[in-house]
Amino acid sequence: MPLNDAAPDADRHKQALARILRDQEFRQKGYRERALKMYPHICASCGREFSGKRLRELTVHHRDHNHDNNPPDGSNWELLCLYCHDHEHEKSLIGKYYEGAPPAEASPPPLVSNPFEGLDTLLKSKDEKPKTGPE
Repeated sequence: MPLNDAAPDADRHKQALARILRDQEFRQKGYRERALKMYPHICASCGREFSGKRLRELTVHHRDHNHDNNPPDGSNWELLCLYCHDHEHEKSLIGKYYEGAPPAEASPPPLVSNPFEGLDTLLKSKDEKPKTGPE
């Protein structure tokens, strides 16, 4: 009996996923087509020009990273090639990684062992030793 109860849930999940993917594709096609009409087919980062079959390599990048923010004037978009688009998102991920880093002026954590421990006393003792030999 539990299998029969799970089947309607699985169908609902499949239908929901299909609906989400369909809506996402519809949304992407809408703003992509508008952006391609508004802007020249040139990557805003590297400056390469795209046409014909290679036009599919040109993507719409949302400047604020919010795919639901699609103003009619296209002010949140820029056209980027696949490579520059990936690079732009990598920069964002790296930035988030460093946001959690401690400030540069913070002192580093203490070392487990200090290789220079006692060096000052060794240096002082060398300076204090009388010189041997003729002066």
